[in-house]
Amino acid sequence: MNKLILVDEQDVPLGTVEKMEAHEKALLHRAFSVFIFNNKGEMLLQQRAISKYHSGGLWTNACCSHPYFGEDTLAAAEKRLQEEMGFTTPLTKAFEFIYKAPFENGLTEHEYDHVFTGTYDGEILPDKTEVANFCFKNLAEIKTMLQQNPEQYTVWFKIAFPKMEEYLSQKT
Repeated sequence: MNKLILVDEQDVPLGTVEKMEAHEKALLHRAFSVFIFNNKGEMLLQQRAISKYHSGGLWTNACCSHPYFGEDTLAAAEKRLQEEMGFTTPLTKAFEFIYKAPFENGLTEHEYDHVFTGTYDGEILPDKTEVANFCFKNLAEIKTMLQQNPEQYTVWFKIAFPKMEEYLSQKT
């Protein structure tokens, strides 16, 4: 079984832990989130499969997961994007943040989240066991949808989206 990387608040590795144990005990661990944009500047959103162990059926960014012990975070993000959404594209580190969010099933996400961005306009072939649906939306639409229907989005996306807006505004 692949182990997650426990970290401190500076992302210094402290050891490893099984995935479910990390989420049962709310242990801070390394994670990543991938935000993909098309050439029109629209963001790729995915609806998580209903069967996911938490946040099933909710909308979020293109891909989220965890690097395993001994795995480079960027390489893990690129690999997971291919596995989940069926494509690859060069990714760039944007920023990182820490969040902690309990879920109704007793699990808690406590993650040091590395955020990557990329651009892609080709075919998307999602893994149906991971992804129920996907779409591209412009940032203004997403912002409005988050305000009107926040319950339809993952906790981490509601935290990361404003940070992504800020990051993008500083790039231009």
